[in-house]
Amino acid sequence: MSTRDAIVEAADKLFYENGFDHTSFAHVAEAVGISRGNFYHHFKSKDEILEAVIDRRVSDRLAMLEQWDGVGETPQARLECFVRLLSTNREKIRRHGCPLGTLSSELAKLDHPLGPEAKRLFDLFRSWIRRQIEAFGRIEDADLLALQLLSMSQGATTLANVYPDEAILDLEIQRMLDWIADLTPKPTPQADQKEQS
Repeated sequence: MSTRDAIVEAADKLFYENGFDHTSFAHVAEAVGISRGNFYHHFKSKDEILEAVIDRRVSDRLAMLEQWDGVGETPQARLECFVRLLSTNREKIRRHGCPLGTLSSELAKLDHPLGPEAKRLFDLFRSWIRRQIEAFGRIEDADLLALQLLSMSQGATTLANVYPDEAILDLEIQRMLDWIADLTPKPTPQADQKEQS
């Protein structure tokens, strides 16, 4: 791994765990084990690091969505991958919240010029979820439903961060899985008869 990549990886972790505003050049340099002079060779400002972190998160999430597209045979199965990610990351979420939501919220509070760049992460998931819902035949309200699922997932991560009760997150995950199942088109009796004949 290059020094630049190591800086971005360390900054990504620190921004998530401690917040962007509370992470300094010195914190990142110490985490990577380099001098400040070497650090400035790669990044001149914290905003440059933030931009690189956002780009990294977008790239990582794109790869994850492509993987879900490959393993999920149906739109329902692919959407379930999105929801089950909350369970996979439950410990991190319990400690630090959602990496997407916390960064976007912090940058909004700071009125940071890179706030719209962080929004790209939500746009990426929104667009991907919308495509899955459109595959159900829900064209007209697909975007609204995508926003609804995003909203439910963000609410679940907030609750998991506020309340240490594991059952709360499990309940919210199941609620989202049921919501997805309700969206899934059910076979009509005519279709069942055709399959049997």
